[in-house]
Amino acid sequence: MNKENYLTTGQLAKRTGITVRTLRYYDQIGLLIPEDHLTGSIRSYNMKDLEKLQKIQTLKYLGLSLQEIKDILDAESLSIGEIRHSLQAQLDVLQRKIAHTEHVVHAIRDAMEMSVNESNWNHLVDVIRTMQSGQNWGEQYRTANRLQTRIHLYDKFSTNRQGWHRWVFEQLEVHREAHILELGCGDGTFWLRNAERIPSGWRITLTDMSSGMVEEARCRLGSNNSQFKLLSVDAQQIPFHDEHFDMVIANNMLYHVQDIPRAIREMHRVLKRGGIVCTSTMSTQHLQEVEHLAVSFDPNLHVLDQAIKRFHLGNGGDLLSSCFSDLRLLRYDDRLLVDEAEPLIEYMISTPMNARERLVGAAIDKFRDHVKRLLEQNGALEMTKENGIFLGRK
Repeated sequence: MNKENYLTTGQLAKRTGITVRTLRYYDQIGLLIPEDHLTGSIRSYNMKDLEKLQKIQTLKYLGLSLQEIKDILDAESLSIGEIRHSLQAQLDVLQRKIAHTEHVVHAIRDAMEMSVNESNWNHLVDVIRTMQSGQNWGEQYRTANRLQTRIHLYDKFSTNRQGWHRWVFEQLEVHREAHILELGCGDGTFWLRNAERIPSGWRITLTDMSSGMVEEARCRLGSNNSQFKLLSVDAQQIPFHDEHFDMVIANNMLYHVQDIPRAIREMHRVLKRGGIVCTSTMSTQHLQEVEHLAVSFDPNLHVLDQAIKRFHLGNGGDLLSSCFSDLRLLRYDDRLLVDEAEPLIEYMISTPMNARERLVGAAIDKFRDHVKRLLEQNGALEMTKENGIFLGRK
């Protein structure tokens, strides 16, 4: 063992500013147990231990208890993850907390201004409600981490190097002074990956059902960017006047909406006559090989969300045709060639199905061996990617 690659408890404390007592307590409660030790009771920490310590301190900064942090780290220990997308997930949730803190600050300032002239219960209630709205930072972190895991798989193993977001942007046929609405904007990745291509005359309204996602998009795009307006909106009840927008975009989200026909009618209502609708989705064959891989190991193991069957490339045109004409389906040519086990396993665990519950303990080790054997036999696992967009007019 090369001692230069390790730090003792005292050395780690000196380098990080965390006390020896704290590090020993983390060791005692099983939160951060060094992978190796030198001799006797002397502990030695390697780079993986340092990565874990950094994550612990970030989650502490978010206000999580040590038990909550331990639960998160125990769940993440199912797979070996890459530090870069772990850091990105931490950055995403920290940005959400910053945005939330800014909202709290504004609410308190408003209450202070009102208290100069009168006592107003409503403003104090607003402060309390704003503080309450974003307290589950542990779940926010889990969501951000799972999202980054899925993005990582696509970015690393997709064969079409143009990239999905860049391709979709090129299909948007609207004039340079357009007013655009996006439903289900998520964290704003679509606009970030096309930032230098957005015409200066576009006015863009980004909405999402999740207020947390809206806050993250606001942070990532820049809270002072006047080109974007962001708010939390239910696609089934869009709070804008009739014929308000030149284009309505709904990227990979309609299959999650409870009443899809109602959402489509709302999109039609707020779109100007002659305006364009752009909705993206996948086919029912999208990543079916991942599901087959799961079932080949455990018949009760499932990865893919069956919600896709509600609005996909096969039935989306029929659903949209009730409101829109000149419908065209444009397909994005792509596939995954996965030659590493870990990113694929991480992806499967990140999905909302039951892989996180079933791939635990000895099962995750057996499954990892199963995937590695398949990679040794095949060199790479080919996965179907069938994405596309429907373009139509009002």
